[in-house]
Parts: sequence; C-alpha cells; structure tokens
Amino acid sequence: MVVDDHPMWRDGVARDLAERGFEVRATAPDGESAVRIARAVRPDVVLMDLNLGSTSGVTAIRGIVAALTGTRVLVLSASGEHADVLEAVKAGASGYLVKSASAAELVDAVTRTAAGDAVFTPGLAGLVLGEYRRMAAGPEDSAPRLSERETEVLRLVAKGLTARQIADRLVLSHRTVENHVQSTLRKLQLHNRVELARYAIEHGLDTDA
Repeated sequence: MVVDDHPMWRDGVARDLAERGFEVRATAPDGESAVRIARAVRPDVVLMDLNLGSTSGVTAIRGIVAALTGTRVLVLSASGEHADVLEAVKAGASGYLVKSASAAELVDAVTRTAAGDAVFTPGLAGLVLGEYRRMAAGPEDSAPRLSERETEVLRLVAKGLTARQIADRLVLSHRTVENHVQSTLRKLQLHNRVELARYAIEHGLDTDA
C-alpha cells in the first residue's frame, strides 16, 4: 500500500512497484484514510510519507501498527531530518528511506521490509541509534546477558544488514548468523528482526562493530 498526499508521486510509485512484480493493494492520500484502508486491505508493507496534511504520517503509523500486527511500515519521505526519523521509528516504523533513493533502492527496501528487516537510508540508522543512546533509561545490567558475538550480530541487524551480509562481514556461515539471531531473540523474548533492531535502538547499542 502506498500513502502520499501528492497524486502524481503516489501513483508513480505504485505503478513502478506494480511493474516490478509487487501487488499494490491500495493507495491513500492522507493519514486518516491510510489507517482505514490498511485495516480493510491488510497489506504486508505500507510505504508512507510523513507529511500528510491534517493527520500526520506518524499518527497514521501508530494507528496501522496498533491495528495490524503483521503489517510493516516503511517511511518514504523527502525529509532526512534526525527528529523526523526518530519520531517515525518510535511510532513503530520498520524503516526509513528518503525520496532521493533510486528505484532499485526502493524495490530492495520494500522487499527487505516485507522479509522482516529494518531498512534505513545509509547514515540514518546511526543517527537514530545515537539519539537513543542519549535517551536510553535504566542500568545497563538490567538487560539479558548477550555474548560478544551476539551483540556484534545485533548491532549489524540494527544497521539493516541481511543475515547473508552479516555472515560476509563477520566471516561466518549464514547458518551461524541465523543461530546467533535466534539465540538473541530467545534471550530477549522478541519475535523478529524488526523488534531486535528496536531493542538495539532502545538500549543504545551503537553501530560500530
């Protein structure tokens, strides 16, 4: 589902995605209708702008995430401002892409978001993690104990890398990386990689591995 208040942009993105094999179930021009239509069509991914007039994209993200646990929201915005990125992620967005992204980058981001990855335009994940590091509350020792390797994998998941990219980065097998991810999910009592990325953000794990 594509949500944007500019008809030409909205229709163009929807057409481009459809031409590349995605099923575009609906489009919406504003936040209020986005929540209503999303509830009806139950898309796997909502591609959403933040500037949507009377009902902000952030409010719509909260409404969609609360109503549809299986739907992921990928922000596609002209703004790369730190505050906008942070607010969208706090509202429940799975990722954030700026509109200067190429068509290939957009297709890759939608595909990865549907697969459960946290996807950010390069550079933005570090900004978000840095902000949460300053805001994070509670003692460090309140978190479950992760091994050094699990923490390393967690940081790379938070950066938006796929399991195969993490395996290449750390010179590990794909299976070993998946085992670390599953072990971390169990320890933290989380369900998927998007929740892992949010955990890393909330606990101030930086992106330097």
